[in-house]
Amino acid sequence: MDGILVVAKPAGPTSHDVVALVRRLAATKRVGHGGTLDPFATGVLPIFLGKATRVVEYHLGDRKAYRATVCFGSTSSTDDLDGELTPVEGPAPTRDVVEAHLSTFRGPITQTPPAFSAIKVAGRRAYAMARAGQPVELAPRAVEIFRLVITSWDESDPERPIAVIEVECSAGTYVRALARDLGAAVGSGAYLGALTRTASGGFRLENATALDDVRAAAADGVERLGELLLPVDAGLESLPVVEIPEGDIAAIARGQIIRPPVALPDDADARYRLKAPDGSLVAISAVRAGRLAPDKVFVEPPGPGTSAAAPGAATNAGRDVAAADAAELDPSTAADPDFASPDDL
Repeated sequence: MDGILVVAKPAGPTSHDVVALVRRLAATKRVGHGGTLDPFATGVLPIFLGKATRVVEYHLGDRKAYRATVCFGSTSSTDDLDGELTPVEGPAPTRDVVEAHLSTFRGPITQTPPAFSAIKVAGRRAYAMARAGQPVELAPRAVEIFRLVITSWDESDPERPIAVIEVECSAGTYVRALARDLGAAVGSGAYLGALTRTASGGFRLENATALDDVRAAAADGVERLGELLLPVDAGLESLPVVEIPEGDIAAIARGQIIRPPVALPDDADARYRLKAPDGSLVAISAVRAGRLAPDKVFVEPPGPGTSAAAPGAATNAGRDVAAADAAELDPSTAADPDFASPDDL
């Protein structure tokens, strides 16, 4: 089963719990997710199945959008509602004061990730060190906030006002850290009270499937579950499509370079979706010396050895493993035949 299942994650399960559930329901070992959501968070969680796990690296930089509840008047040991809360002294901020400080958080900024995060420090997850009471020092990281607005303000408890904000940001942004830093900026404290991811790249919450609907589809059979999947290249609309002749598909399947049907700029960073005349995805390719050089191949070579992985997979083994590790999913067996990832533990 190959494709992308956009799940509307409920509060409670971890992202890996959702991966494990989909893996079981789809009877497909090769399953990973496109960006961790904390257990208390809800919203868009793209799940990649089968061959789709090989395109995760192209989604790692996708913009994210969130609806977040920021609670002022206290700090949290985890920067969210799951941590130990400590009230802060001094007057609570007004909406006008918070609005006035939002501009300092728009655009390129630096933020220090929460100590309770999945970032690795000397091979260990930061949250494991924090839970063990060990000091965690994380370097600030550069992120970008494209949109940040308050959509509602609740001061029914004037000492602890609550703001609902909408955030559009770059990959790698911690909304928990944004809430924490916003509280500090207005001379108070703040923590994240609720979080919903409303978009991840081109995947949007209004088009996501609830877990109960995923279970119901699986109960009706694998074919019904497959109807919920988007194509492997969904969300990659920024990569131009090049239709290649039927006669060139076998060469691409063997990892060979081919002459493009039209002249293409020789841009080392550009990638193209190569499609067959029937519209099916054949490969993702770079252009080198005016020729199409496949990075990722999604079809099998013809003739004997068809069951073997396409040569294009092996030539990019290092990139496959690195991208898979970054997304916390299993890399291709062609790239790493003895893989092990957090999804397996």
